[in-house]
Amino acid sequence: MRIHLGEEEQPEIGLIALIDCIFFLLMFFMVATSFKQQTENEKRKELPVVLPSASASLVATRASAAPLIIGVDKGGKFYVDGEQIGTLELHERLRKEAAADVNRSVRVDGDQATAYQHIVHVLDLCQLAGLTHIAMHTRK
Repeated sequence: MRIHLGEEEQPEIGLIALIDCIFFLLMFFMVATSFKQQTENEKRKELPVVLPSASASLVATRASAAPLIIGVDKGGKFYVDGEQIGTLELHERLRKEAAADVNRSVRVDGDQATAYQHIVHVLDLCQLAGLTHIAMHTRK
């Protein structure tokens, strides 16, 4: 004898629970992800330079104009303001900067894999132009 209890319900996928789970995951990833705003310095092109690290550093005491930043990549190419320039253009730029302000500071961002000769070449060009306030940029 079979007992008939009524019509059997068909199995259903709970769409409401599935939508809640997907919404929860979406909110989790939105909150977990940080949206970083670019500052003015980050908007410039990044140089292809890996800076060497230093064990000690000094804090600059004088407040002056921003230094002229000369980048030297591992291939020995020169960059000023994120643009690649040649040796003659670099020499002309340094002469113009020295003519405008002989006390203008220069910062050399040299890649740790570059040949030392390329850094010395930049230092020689600065000396020829008359710029004597030169710093080397390193990682902390």
